[in-house]
Amino acid sequence: MGCKPSKDATESPDLEQFAALAAKTPFTVDEVESLFELYKKLSNSVVKDGFIRKEELQLALFRNIHKQSLFVDRMFDLFDVKKNGVIEFEEFIRTLSIFHPKTPNTEKTTYAFRLYDLRGTGYIELEELKEMVLALLHESDLHLSNDIVDAIVNKTFKEADLKGDGKIDLEEWEEYVAKNPSLLKNMTLPYLMDITLAFPSFVLITEGRSSQSVAGEGSMKGS
Repeated sequence: MGCKPSKDATESPDLEQFAALAAKTPFTVDEVESLFELYKKLSNSVVKDGFIRKEELQLALFRNIHKQSLFVDRMFDLFDVKKNGVIEFEEFIRTLSIFHPKTPNTEKTTYAFRLYDLRGTGYIELEELKEMVLALLHESDLHLSNDIVDAIVNKTFKEADLKGDGKIDLEEWEEYVAKNPSLLKNMTLPYLMDITLAFPSFVLITEGRSSQSVAGEGSMKGS
């Protein structure tokens, strides 16, 4: 069931709270303030309660609240740290900071691992890898035959499963990513370097217009 959100979402953070978040992330205080404006747009785009719900994240990413998406499910799980069914502002900032260009690759690698660990077992199994690859191909509108997908998944899994025990643990994943750094390409949003001038690419909800995703819809998706 999860716990309830920790505070009234209608209360805007004060400068001290912005500063505290900035101290824990690569963002400046001004950038955290700008991200709060983005957060307010997101959190009131479907349900006007001041919290980001899964359908609002889906609308931000794909302009569609009805399309089922494994990728959205996984991203929402990463952002919803408290597992209470909504993304609160601090969760939004702390998780978004993972995608900052200045965040060390070690942190990005761990989050990527969690993204692929669909069942939360602490391991990536062959079927999980295939599910995620299929989902990312689907979101990217890429269509490959089953044989090609199986060949890609099997080759990747064999190379990453160094212990040969039929599962990829975090240590094996870290070693595999170190040899294949391009895997982290989509764990970085260059736009986060200059939040005060441009919002992150994956959402911009404007009044009087239909919701839209701008400048690189695939920024947080695999290619």
